[in-house]
Amino acid sequence: MAENIFSKWKDSLERTRKASFGRIASFLGTSEINGDTWDNLEGLLLQADLGVETTQSVIASLKKTVTAEGLTRSDELLKQLETELVSRLTPPVSMDLDHQPTVILLVGVNGSGKTTTAAKLGRLFSLSGKKVLLAAADTYRAAAIDQLQVWADRLDLPIIAGQPDSDPGAVAYDAIQSAVARKLDVVLVDTAGRLHTRYNLMEELKKVHRVVGKALPGAPHLVLLVLDATTGQNALLQAKAFQAAVQVNGVILSKLDSSAHGGMAFAIQKELGLPIYFAGLGEKPEDLTPFDRESFVKGILAQ
Repeated sequence: MAENIFSKWKDSLERTRKASFGRIASFLGTSEINGDTWDNLEGLLLQADLGVETTQSVIASLKKTVTAEGLTRSDELLKQLETELVSRLTPPVSMDLDHQPTVILLVGVNGSGKTTTAAKLGRLFSLSGKKVLLAAADTYRAAAIDQLQVWADRLDLPIIAGQPDSDPGAVAYDAIQSAVARKLDVVLVDTAGRLHTRYNLMEELKKVHRVVGKALPGAPHLVLLVLDATTGQNALLQAKAFQAAVQVNGVILSKLDSSAHGGMAFAIQKELGLPIYFAGLGEKPEDLTPFDRESFVKGILAQ
């Protein structure tokens, strides 16, 4: 079973591996460690989307390990790099789903895969025995409402949907009231995708956040930011804007299988301090999977 899970991660991370990390694994073959080793490794880590700060920190830590343990061959360095990268991905604390209902707000920019992620997350919670309700509060796009409705039908999940251009806060409010009345366990609120640079849209998101709190004191219990892994470092700018607008608790990395920028996961942890809860490793409902830092690192460095 564990082998199957790793195989899935390895297959899904092929683009990231080919674009950057695979070159690192090849480069750290059987040569001796010298000055060129560090220069080349630094360049490859930067190309892999780790970001400047994380790259410099990784290099500094590896140099200390090489000195302390007397390593001389670069293939030994590859093992240390794997350990170092795993240590920089904090395992997320387990989700607290003890509130009834637990209200989870999904936020992110247009095209991040937020709506399909909402449905797939609903399926995961449902499989674990939770009674889930989807709320289609992305009322600015009729297509988003239809899309979530199709997913809900496909996965046999109940849904509350507003009319196009209706008040998204009202949809979220109605969904929470319905979940309370029906004694459901989880409400997943799909909010409108918005450009992080548009002030009025971010204000609208804050309003939805406030309305959810009025519908159920203490809600939302989790705000998860869906980031498109194909956007690389640009995702960090989005994330910082959403963090400033609402209290983001964690990240879902969508489209990781389509991305050559898997290294952004390390930059997210370094610069945002947010755990990565889930990763999208494909288009099928079962392809949203809990983020596994060991499988991720082994997958990007596999040869």
